[in-house]
Amino acid sequence: MSDATDTSGDKPQDLKSRLKQFAQPLVDSLDTRLREQVDSRVDERVDAALSARLAVIERAIADLDRAVRALEERIEPPSD
Repeated sequence: MSDATDTSGDKPQDLKSRLKQFAQPLVDSLDTRLREQVDSRVDERVDAALSARLAVIERAIADLDRAVRALEERIEPPSD
C-alpha cells in the first residue's frame, strides 16, 4: 500500500510540473507584453513631466532676460 501512496503522491507533482511547463511560455509572453506597456506608459509620463518642467524653466529664463535688459537700460542710458 505504501507503493500506491508514493505513486499517487508523485502524480500531483508531475501534473504540477507539466502545467508549469505548458503555462510558462504564456506567462513569459504576458510578462513581456505587460513590461512593454508599463515601460511605454512610464516613458509617456516622464516625457510629459519633463516637458512641463522645461516650459517652467524657459519662462523663468525669459523673465530673467527681460529683467536683465531692463536693468541694463536703467544703468546705461542710450548714447546719442
